[in-house]
Amino acid sequence: MAMESLGVLLLHPMNAYLEQELDRRFRLFRFWDSPPDGRAEFLRANASAIRAVVGNASYNADAALIDALPSLEIVASFSVGIDRVDLPKCRERGIRVTNTPDVLTDDVADLAVGLAIAALRKIPQADRYVRAGLWKAKGDYTLTTRFSGKRVGIIGLGRIGLAIATRVEAFDCPVNYYQRTKKDYPSYTYYPSVVELAANSDILVVACPLNEQTRHIVNREVIEALGPKGLLINIGRGPHVDEPELVSALVEGRLGGAGLDVFEDEPNVPEALFTLDNVVLVPHVGSGTHETRQAMADLVLGNLEAHVLKKPLLTPVV
Repeated sequence: MAMESLGVLLLHPMNAYLEQELDRRFRLFRFWDSPPDGRAEFLRANASAIRAVVGNASYNADAALIDALPSLEIVASFSVGIDRVDLPKCRERGIRVTNTPDVLTDDVADLAVGLAIAALRKIPQADRYVRAGLWKAKGDYTLTTRFSGKRVGIIGLGRIGLAIATRVEAFDCPVNYYQRTKKDYPSYTYYPSVVELAANSDILVVACPLNEQTRHIVNREVIEALGPKGLLINIGRGPHVDEPELVSALVEGRLGGAGLDVFEDEPNVPEALFTLDNVVLVPHVGSGTHETRQAMADLVLGNLEAHVLKKPLLTPVV
């Protein structure tokens, strides 16, 4: 079968290079070309041609979409997280699923460390201070908090968690971790629960995949254990954290601070966070470098081509 006969439904404009290459190599359907109220009709009209779906962390193949596409053979996600793909339905129908692991590990780990330093040293706040002319008008900036030597607790010592651990070791930070199974890492300390991890860490980093077990893994009890001097860094997914609890703890000073790349209902960020001086907020940019996004796109394209050529998929999940 020729490449150009593979009908690919791209769910959202997510990357110009990816879109251009999908258009060049396959038969591309852009979901956003149809008006929102005409999407069901669009799917009905093209259902027989669409054999692949390309989604990402925010837009992916849910049950309704899979049901609407009887010819679907593969879902290639432009993301590591595939919590928005209906995996049981894909398994049941024999639909293959791929994601883009490894290529974004370094960038996400870099951002986690960057957010921690930015939050403790108040880099964005100090930048605003200079730009507002306050250095000249009011004098020296407030003192901040050291990063080096802080105890870093990592939820999920997978690819990204490990990359964060090796980075913070260079800052003389003791590394603690929690996950379902204890691993053999002699230089890192395992805690059997997230609450115990938080109680023994100055900085808590969320780096696990999102699933039913990890939804709201950072709840009120964990936030209380981290405490008024603790810092929460989330480069995982928004729903890992009970957001209203996080907001109230930050507003009331029961949590020291936060560096957040992800939120529960993106792009809607709780406005109570906007006025706080102890948080650093970025718009889900963990993998948002030119280098990583191109590598992710190449993996999506490579998986689709492998599927057409009946070769082993590069990064199969299902």
